[in-house]
Amino acid sequence: MPVDTGASALAVAHDAPIGEATRGDADAARACARPRHIAVIMDGNGRWAARRGLPRIEGHRQGVEAVRRCVRLAIESGIEFLTIYSFSAENWSRPHQEVSDLMGLLKRFVRSDLARLHEAGVRIRIIGEREGLSDDIRSVLDEAEERTRDNARLTLVVAFNYGGRQEIARAARRLAERVLAGELAPQDITPERMAQALDTIGIPDPDLVIRTSGEQRVSNFLTWQSAYAELVFTPELWPDFDRSVFDAALAEYARRERRFGGLGSGEAS
Repeated sequence: MPVDTGASALAVAHDAPIGEATRGDADAARACARPRHIAVIMDGNGRWAARRGLPRIEGHRQGVEAVRRCVRLAIESGIEFLTIYSFSAENWSRPHQEVSDLMGLLKRFVRSDLARLHEAGVRIRIIGEREGLSDDIRSVLDEAEERTRDNARLTLVVAFNYGGRQEIARAARRLAERVLAGELAPQDITPERMAQALDTIGIPDPDLVIRTSGEQRVSNFLTWQSAYAELVFTPELWPDFDRSVFDAALAEYARRERRFGGLGSGEAS
């Protein structure tokens, strides 16, 4: 499940040690400012595999294992929404075999984990373009959403065949069709109405976006929704992302003052 250069998953060492300062910061983060919605750009699977002389698919397999652990970390931290950038609209340009391998991993993940996610109270939402997907993939995505639709402990938003610009274009077309049908006046198209036409209707904007691998860009991910999100870039490749990195990102978020275009508390008006 890649995104930019290798993307897709979170390998967490269960008992990875956390330094006292990091642990203290993480405790403060949980107590003072916990994000409601975390979005993750999972990057670095291919490089992780290459550095070990392994095929790329092995990096993606580790990514699937990491997604499982990432969900657990989110639940344990009281996060309400977790969005993962699973497969971008641009990822179709990758070699056919790699794409085929990734589709196989997606289907196996849903088949093996859906029952456990359901039992854990996880609701799955899929965002992205479904038109043009094969029937078997659409069936897997539909099943995941339908089976978990009434769960409320954590909403796991899976961005699949997703691109932020493409999503905005789809929303604009929906609104344009309503204008042509006489259902909506052009002057009534507001940011709030545009948000309601996006794939993420009913999902709050992300408070924190984490990207692994050291790359510092958002790669067409939640372009509209992340306008005021806090961005944290970590140098670890995605399969090396562990609890200490997760907690450090929460601590960094807690240290920041979100202004939403206004002045900070220490600035003169």
